[in-house]
Amino acid sequence: MLKICVVASAGGHLSQILRLAESYRHRPHFFVTTGHMVTGELGERAKVYVVPEANRQNPLRLLKIVYTAIRLMVSEQPNVVISTGAAPGCLFCLIGKLLRARVIWIDSLANVERMSLSGRIVSPFADLLLVQWPHLVKRYRRVEFAGNVL
Repeated sequence: MLKICVVASAGGHLSQILRLAESYRHRPHFFVTTGHMVTGELGERAKVYVVPEANRQNPLRLLKIVYTAIRLMVSEQPNVVISTGAAPGCLFCLIGKLLRARVIWIDSLANVERMSLSGRIVSPFADLLLVQWPHLVKRYRRVEFAGNVL
């Protein structure tokens, strides 16, 4: 049975991925996010895991997320990882791919001029890479535009 790992940092990334809930709500899924403040609302929908917020300026937090991602991905065994970012989503996508999950990356609507760093890191191994601005399709390989989430 198809199981989905839905990863998004709290805030705009999470808001965008929740707008896509109809595409995964009838499938077994779990959430990974960075904010304890949203776990109550998300917990009504599915299991929720919280990881620390991190970026390239926080290498120790990134390592903690890698450890957590390995542990969760091995125990939950999702077939698909879907993320809108940011760094935690990138790391879960990487670990998921190493464990043979399909990866769907939806770059944030906020990235008007270019894809996010996380999106550029995920792009070589993502199975589906979506941007929310049509002109970005010309700028990057393997990128598709299917409309805006918001």
